Amino acid sequence: MKRTLFATVAFLAAAALGAANAMSASSRPAATTPLVKTMRTSGFGTVLATRGSRALYYWTPERESPGKILCTGSCARAWPVLVVPKGVRVQAHHPGFKGTFGTIGRPDGRRQLTYNRLPLYTYAHEGPRQVLCDDVDGWFVIRL
Repeated sequence: MKRTLFATVAFLAAAALGAANAMSASSRPAATTPLVKTMRTSGFGTVLATRGSRALYYWTPERESPGKILCTGSCARAWPVLVVPKGVRVQAHHPGFKGTFGTIGRPDGRRQLTYNRLPLYTYAHEGPRQVLCDDVDGWFVIRL
């Protein structure tokens, strides 16, 4: 009888501890990490950039069709998407930025970072600290 009671108490304690750990893990907010920064450029002033100092752009057709992703396939190969990794929570407001950040779902299921509701892209043929395609075929660098 003692052995059965001890085993039952031990099982219930382990179950309660497991449930508490699961609840605390699920109630924790997802990790946040800054996906963007400001970057000073010659000719364009301060622009929005990736952590790797790649300028960020928006595309006019997507500005004119809010909430729709139009750059897919070969467009997205030339203009890589700024993807929000799984588990990363995007805060709407960050110190030093006047605009609002968010996400939009892409047709392939990934989340793309937005700034003032504009999906963000880099340009595949640019290196760090370059701005080569402002006002080219409807693409504009995000000036701050």
